[in-house]
Amino acid sequence: MSTPDIRVEKGHAEPEEVAAITAILLARAAAQPSAPAHRGRPRAGWRRLEREPGFRAPHSWR
Repeated sequence: MSTPDIRVEKGHAEPEEVAAITAILLARAAAQPSAPAHRGRPRAGWRRLEREPGFRAPHSWR
């Protein structure tokens, strides 16, 4: 006998409730795209400090 894919940890779930939760999970899994669209090279999370200005004014936005 194989183990079930879904298991109730606490309480008691009727077969209809387990079937409803299974249907919802399968619908959500089918609705998500399989792979994200590739949009070129990602932006680097670091910056080269020699290209940054040495001082930023306290009233500036950046």
